Amino acid sequence: MKYGSEFRDPQLASALVAAIAAEVKDYTGPMTLMEVCGTHTMSIYQHGIRSLLPEQIKLVSGPGCPVCVTPIGFVDRAVAYARQPDTIIATFGDMIRVPGSTSSLLREKALGADVQIVYSPLDAVKLAAKHPEKRVVFLGVGFETTAPTIGGSLLEAKQLGLHNYFVLCAHKTMPAPMAALTSDPELKVDGYLCPAHVSAVIGADAYRPLSEEYGVPCVVTGFEPLDMLRGIQMLAQQIVSGRAEVENEYQRIVKAEGNQRALQILHQVFEPCDADWRGIGSIRGSGLRIRDEFAAFDAEQQLSVQVEPPKEHKGCLCGEILKGKVAPKDCPLFRKGCTPENPVGACMVSSEGTCAAEYKYGC
Repeated sequence: MKYGSEFRDPQLASALVAAIAAEVKDYTGPMTLMEVCGTHTMSIYQHGIRSLLPEQIKLVSGPGCPVCVTPIGFVDRAVAYARQPDTIIATFGDMIRVPGSTSSLLREKALGADVQIVYSPLDAVKLAAKHPEKRVVFLGVGFETTAPTIGGSLLEAKQLGLHNYFVLCAHKTMPAPMAALTSDPELKVDGYLCPAHVSAVIGADAYRPLSEEYGVPCVVTGFEPLDMLRGIQMLAQQIVSGRAEVENEYQRIVKAEGNQRALQILHQVFEPCDADWRGIGSIRGSGLRIRDEFAAFDAEQQLSVQVEPPKEHKGCLCGEILKGKVAPKDCPLFRKGCTPENPVGACMVSSEGTCAAEYKYGC
């Protein structure tokens, strides 16, 4: 198939739905499949994938939204920097509305802080070059998908000799939380729909330890409806036959070895570290920190600021939603105190958040 519309063909979708039903007709008990990609989450809600599946297949959303898993303390630090004179905060759009303990970047901007939305880390580098009298702090949030581009911005800043460009780093890596969720006795995941964007960088082989050590089937899956249904079918086939392998439905984009150039930049600028995940806690080796060679650009090391103690919002179940233990509708704030116009938790803010998807599409 060559065109996007072909991956939404109703007849092919119906055939896949029938094939999934035939695959699990003799399977007893529930089959819980988790997607760990925010774009997958939106696709599942937008195209009503859940409503097409046999009742024994349960789809749950995991920690696939990078904005959602960013700890509230990171937002508080960003707010503290925004309050400093001669400081520009550069960020992707979603982060500006995420509530911190007592404020948000959007609120600080309304109060006069210089907070600017950029579409690329290189735009933030250009800001620093244009305003040498100011400190530009870029909010480095994301998984392996965005880390190479932000690493590239540090390489560019170093080449230009900039001394006023900084990155507040909160990068995370994906396979580690999948292993943590698999080990959670309260959450039984039978198979993973592995994230497509991340897999384009790290490659399908990155999930082999998960399938080999934990015995969990994994399928790297694209975003279109036929991608999603085919990925679910492939997982069902593995589970029914008792296999636990890594399969790649998204072969038109994802390679076994990943994007070697992107990985080279990532490893050149960053190194693994322990990281805090909202709702999950600290996961060993699941984060990326800026290497010592680039410490001059590390905001947390170079820019001292007083940060208020983090305080989670009472009643918000964002953490439990990110672990797939509850659905957005289970949260007492959903559609009441928490809406896209007045978000309480990050899951309602991000365009990839589970609560935002449920609110927009319902399913």
